[in-house]
Amino acid sequence: MKKYKCLTYLFTTLAILLSNVMCVTVAYNYCTLQWCGQYKGCSAPADTAFLLCIPYGVGMIICVVLAWFFAKKHQKS
Repeated sequence: MKKYKCLTYLFTTLAILLSNVMCVTVAYNYCTLQWCGQYKGCSAPADTAFLLCIPYGVGMIICVVLAWFFAKKHQKS
């Protein structure tokens, strides 16, 4: 059906967008924490920005699994 094909494209696009947003968010927070640590005296190291990869990674995995599921459904119909 056309519905499954559209859902496959939707979740694939969402996974790609989440990947790009993750890269931007982690890079911005890393730079902010690095600057804050050098000049303002923040206690958190800049490496803690990489912890944001966890929720984005989970979201990407869910989107990829759903896209794969809908692609299989599309092939069967």
